Amino acid sequence: MNAAVTIVIGGEPVAKGRPRMTRRGFAYTPANTRRYEAHGRLAAQLAMDGKPPLAVPVRAEITVDLPVPASWSGKRRDAALCGDIRPTTRPDADNYVKAALDAINAIVVADDSLVVDLVARKHYATVPALTIVITPLPALTAQGRPAMTGKRQCC
Repeated sequence: MNAAVTIVIGGEPVAKGRPRMTRRGFAYTPANTRRYEAHGRLAAQLAMDGKPPLAVPVRAEITVDLPVPASWSGKRRDAALCGDIRPTTRPDADNYVKAALDAINAIVVADDSLVVDLVARKHYATVPALTIVITPLPALTAQGRPAMTGKRQCC
């Protein structure tokens, strides 16, 4: 069985921005999103260390570590860091997930459609980062190919 791959994108996480339109009607991704995804692709390449992308169904666990707002009191900051206060403000968790999966697409997984199990969480941390853990699953692909070698356990 293949081992899990962990990708850590350092710095404050950036959610996928909505596509913008030019006056001529062409869509483009905002610059800060493009920069963040490029940073994520580099982190993914380093994590893969030259290995080919996984071409099997995978589980993705995405943890978004957000900085505590500087304006918060010490007591409120401590509550946030120990998990008593969770980040329920925008951007939404699904926008972080989209940016993360777009960054690792074709590097860690052959295509992000192979993500069949997904867990995403946002919380406050002293060091902001976005962490993606990709774990291959013992399952068949939709094309009927075995996802992994070895004994298959059912149910």
